[in-house]
Amino acid sequence: MVKHELKQGRTSFLIWTASIGFLVAICVFLFPEMKGEMDGISDMFSSMGSFTAAFGMDQLNFGTLTGFYAIECGNVLGLGGAFYAALCAVSILSKEEKDGTAEFLLTHPVSRVRIVTEKLIAVLIQITAMNLIVYALSVASMMAIGETIPWKEINLLHCAYYILQLELAGICFGISAFIRKGSVGAGLGIAALMYFLNLVANIAEVAKFLKYITPFGYCEGADIVTNGSLDGRMIAIGAGIGIVAAVVAYLNYTRKDIH
Repeated sequence: MVKHELKQGRTSFLIWTASIGFLVAICVFLFPEMKGEMDGISDMFSSMGSFTAAFGMDQLNFGTLTGFYAIECGNVLGLGGAFYAALCAVSILSKEEKDGTAEFLLTHPVSRVRIVTEKLIAVLIQITAMNLIVYALSVASMMAIGETIPWKEINLLHCAYYILQLELAGICFGISAFIRKGSVGAGLGIAALMYFLNLVANIAEVAKFLKYITPFGYCEGADIVTNGSLDGRMIAIGAGIGIVAAVVAYLNYTRKDIH
């Protein structure tokens, strides 16, 4: 079943991985051309008030590869990875009913727990493979332009976005157990909502608590680069949310009346 799911999702995997990897590589290749102009851009962005705070651009120096990568490539990794993780998970359980294959699947001598487990494994494999390929392309791009690679910061940033994708995948996997026709819009909507909640949290002091709700809260490039570490408390909360959502998927799918 895992192989079947991977085969079905192969085209989507290739398109999203190639797109994200290509955009990240392009951003890295642009850095040498823009490095000399970054000081002026950093000064300009640092005085743009709420807009600057929303994207954390007041804490980073665009003239360094670390600062440039955290902002430019970070947005590609964050939104692109979040959308792909949501799309992978949000319809993987419900598509059997949508496509009319549920009756055929459930007549086989496999338990519903096994069905859910193997579909979840397929989602995790796709997300992990995408992250490994994009990470390799990022590092290769930095080597190609002859820049010193800031290994610690790059590893922390990619680790944070990988955890973000796993959390969103868990949430969307849980939702997939409740819907019957599959909804790409629901997955994309959740990912976009989480992104904008983080922007609101960055702008308004009264909304800081939203950082504990959205996984983008622990993926702030500015905070990661400045602190040199990830926020363990936020990650623990995010991991808990993702795990609970996955458990809910098991509980509901094993009991629901599947048509």
